[in-house]
Amino acid sequence: MLTRTRAVLAAATAMLLAGAVQAAPPTSVYLKKAGASDLYEKTSSQIVLNSTRNPEVRRFASMMVTDHTKSTAMVTSAARRSGVRPGAPMLDPMQRRMVAELRRADGRDRDRLYIDQQRQAHRQALQLQQDYAATGSAPALRRAAANIVPVVQHHIDMLGRIGR
Repeated sequence: MLTRTRAVLAAATAMLLAGAVQAAPPTSVYLKKAGASDLYEKTSSQIVLNSTRNPEVRRFASMMVTDHTKSTAMVTSAARRSGVRPGAPMLDPMQRRMVAELRRADGRDRDRLYIDQQRQAHRQALQLQQDYAATGSAPALRRAAANIVPVVQHHIDMLGRIGR
């Protein structure tokens, strides 16, 4: 685990030096965005789990609920170790619209919409986690973000294979 964390931090540092990483948002903004991201992943995935007949989509959605529950716990624990109390997660306006779109869709259209939304949401989540891992101000949260980066990248890789 320590070796992987060091590798992720080294990669984040290299990206920062290459200009690929943006400055991390303030810790309070990071916590708000990370919480909203996890909440969106769990909410959208539960919607799809209640309706999909596609085993590939079902496996992915189930993994999203599990993995994003874990990342919420990791970030919450790291925030507390940093002396910060994260607020209750809330969806942002775009995420609320995406959830509403998923609820209106059905069948294969819902599955396709879900996968498209997941690709967009995971790109944003990856950028947020990479940025905070590289330049965040709270060390425990930087480590948590660094541990979340490879998980989000794995999700992105899986999304690239779904439906092919």
